[in-house]
Amino acid sequence: MKLRFTITFCLFLLSNILFAQQKPNVILICMDDLGYGDLSCYGATKIQTPNVDKLAAQGIRFTNGHSTSATCTPSRYALMTGVYPWRSGAHILPGDAALIVPTDRLTLPKVFKNAGYQTAIIGKWHLGIGNEVKKEWNGELKPGPNETGFDYSFIFPATADRVPTVFVENHQVIALDPADPIEVDYNKKIGNEPTGKENPELLKMKSSPGQGHDNTIVNGIGRIGFMTGGKTARWTDEELSTTFLAKTLEYIESKRKQPFFLLFNMIEPHVPRMPATMFKGKSGLGFRGDAILQMDWTVGELMKYLKIWGIDKNTIIIFTSDNGPVLDDGYVDGAVAMQNGHDPMGGLRGGKYSAFEAGTRVPFLISWPQKIKPQVSDALVSQMDFMASFANFLKVPLNIKQDGINTISAFLGKDKKGRTSYVQQGGALSMVMDGWKYIEPSEGRAINTLVNIELGNLKAPQLYNLNNDRGEKNNLANRYPEKVKELQEMLEKIKKQ
Repeated sequence: MKLRFTITFCLFLLSNILFAQQKPNVILICMDDLGYGDLSCYGATKIQTPNVDKLAAQGIRFTNGHSTSATCTPSRYALMTGVYPWRSGAHILPGDAALIVPTDRLTLPKVFKNAGYQTAIIGKWHLGIGNEVKKEWNGELKPGPNETGFDYSFIFPATADRVPTVFVENHQVIALDPADPIEVDYNKKIGNEPTGKENPELLKMKSSPGQGHDNTIVNGIGRIGFMTGGKTARWTDEELSTTFLAKTLEYIESKRKQPFFLLFNMIEPHVPRMPATMFKGKSGLGFRGDAILQMDWTVGELMKYLKIWGIDKNTIIIFTSDNGPVLDDGYVDGAVAMQNGHDPMGGLRGGKYSAFEAGTRVPFLISWPQKIKPQVSDALVSQMDFMASFANFLKVPLNIKQDGINTISAFLGKDKKGRTSYVQQGGALSMVMDGWKYIEPSEGRAINTLVNIELGNLKAPQLYNLNNDRGEKNNLANRYPEKVKELQEMLEKIKKQ
């Protein structure tokens, strides 16, 4: 009897171990402001991205993949929660914002945790920290990424152009000197540190006029917001990307014998674009192009080490971007002057901040060598659906209301249609269904003159047939009023749900 129990128990343990080994690791790489046309696998000819191209060639390259929103915080909120961000009023956050992801809600990392995965986030966060704007940066910073489902976090709080310019590992600022405490303020200047506005002669990269990047100078670059203290804790822009890569490789090596989910939020090509010295001047497209080359190299290093560790075949890699591209977004870095015919929008209209397609249609690749066959898919897919899709895949119950739906068949290349309808958020909301796109009327400005991007705002309704007019050149609203009415009613219904 005792022997039978021992054998049964051992078989039980063995089956659990084998099941755990069969679960794929999942690495979700989310870029920052990378456009649909910024990769050579999406048609770019002025810049080459061979490592990302390799990732695309071994998996699915989606031509109709979307973030929910044309700006970062809202799209990242949707990725984490499976909910349209405009429902909660999510907007671009300052660096001292409070956490906006509910800690008592099921999130994407919690889905993986409930399936027995180790979870981590490395890179940009930008969803707030703490319960209040006023926080003690020199103490324990919580709630934050760890309270939303990540076992491990190594982040910077917002974006590289916003203070505080420090790394936060789990709940602590790293390399902080207690004798030099950090203070942050987004309303008024604090301390005596030089600012880009008062001391432009100290800048190694000029700020674009009127865009707010002229507050506290860190590493020769003017930032948004004021900061004092934390001198030993401040990072150097040129080593940001490689630091996040090093932490990523360190994490994967330590967890490679058990299933893990890693959200790797890379920083390229968001401003300030200050790549490592070995990439400067290599693209011929200014620092923005150089940052894209740095990004491609980073992806190549990640893929190389997955292969060295023998886990590449059973690792799902998702590569996408939080929103569309922008060239001049705060700094004079050669992105405009040295554009050299490069089209970051890939023939689409608009860009970051815009209701037009270039605002939310982004690079979207999924690779799983063990299961997914190489292909190009026109399926309509969304980052908002990762949570529902992986919950279905991993057999994790959701039991919550959400806008995300299960599109795992499309993510695995088995369904060529994906979603039938989708709401996109730029300046205005857009309703997309079966290739038709309705943009609701808006009183907002038509063009963001600071960044030279069409926002898609018009006082009258707009209707485009994306099946044969992906560039949104022909407004068909007057020609098809019944289609406008249908999509308008559908959008209003979704708003009220």
